Amino acid sequence: MGNRTEELSTDIAGTRQTLAQDLDELQDRVSPSAVVARRKAAARNRVLGVRDRVMGTASQARESTGGAASGAKDTVRDTASSAAGAAQDRYEGSPLGAGLVAFGLGMVIAGMIPASRAEASAASSALDQGRPLLDQAKSVGQDVASGVQETATEAAQQVKESAMGSAGRVQEEGRSAVGDVQSSAKSE
Repeated sequence: MGNRTEELSTDIAGTRQTLAQDLDELQDRVSPSAVVARRKAAARNRVLGVRDRVMGTASQARESTGGAASGAKDTVRDTASSAAGAAQDRYEGSPLGAGLVAFGLGMVIAGMIPASRAEASAASSALDQGRPLLDQAKSVGQDVASGVQETATEAAQQVKESAMGSAGRVQEEGRSAVGDVQSSAKSE
């Protein structure tokens, strides 16, 4: 009989330890701060993955700029045509990437040629006309940010409520199991 009581005590202690570990893991898993951190990391990884697919990695950029720098001795036309061919080969099927490469190439070529008075005045008027669009884009960005913040707050609240309910159920089941073990220990 003494051995049986010791076995039950050992089982109860093991059950308590396992239950405590499970509760700790559950708390870590459903903690609002941990959930938000995991979601932020996942969103960041998705954005970085898209950026790498479209823009390429740093080593790819070094390779492409090294090739462009060595071709700088040639005329602007030769450089433009070779860069356009390389861009077409590299970003085929990726219109956003191809557009970004074309924009960058245009900026490089435009930087090599001095601006005329007409171009300077056109740039000034374009800047003046573009200000409302910039303001509108900022406003839309702020609206999107507030929407994301509200969604994240709601999700964190739902996770918190779910965690509290789950923790309560686990606690009740733990008490029930302890009661069952105690009653079976008393009956033996």
